[in-house]
Amino acid sequence: MRHGKKVNHLGRTDSHRKAMLANMASSLILHKRITTTLAKAKALRVYVEPILTKAKNDTTHSRRTVFSYLQDKETVTILFREIAEKIANRPGGYTRIIKMENRLGDNAEMALIELVDYNTVYGKDAAQATKKSTRRRGSGAGKAKAATPVAAAPAASAEVTPADDATFIEDAVIVEEPKAEATPAADETPAPEQASPDKEENAEKGE
Repeated sequence: MRHGKKVNHLGRTDSHRKAMLANMASSLILHKRITTTLAKAKALRVYVEPILTKAKNDTTHSRRTVFSYLQDKETVTILFREIAEKIANRPGGYTRIIKMENRLGDNAEMALIELVDYNTVYGKDAAQATKKSTRRRGSGAGKAKAATPVAAAPAASAEVTPADDATFIEDAVIVEEPKAEATPAADETPAPEQASPDKEENAEKGE
């Protein structure tokens, strides 16, 4: 029975478990985030955070101690040269675990474990950059913008035709030219009036 034992053996022997956690810690330091099962991510967090705390003190003893856990010279160099400067002012809590969708094959709970200082999405700088300044309608900037004179558009040189402007017919004033009176031409003489037959009979009776 395993009463009081809080270590998750992950179904492996002790040597296999230590070797797996050392490889996962090296991958986390090199790539800054890895995807694994939720149980392994929780076990890795307990394993790697004391190593990150040890890296804050750059001494020969600290480097040898960290190397005994990781067994990788390149990883130890990156840890003491780059990561130690990033986490210098952080008092613990160097990693973050984010749950993901379950794995399709065996429906295992998956998680993403990453170094907190290397994710700018949750950082303060990113929050300030994405923050937008809101203004009300009656702000000073809007009044100043309204007070600026608008340059008048240049008058069009082309004449407006009734087809182009629908209001041309309403605004236009129709001026009728006076009709010229029909006057006989100077060369033409008025034709003599022809006497009607009734007038001729009256003239004969009167004689």
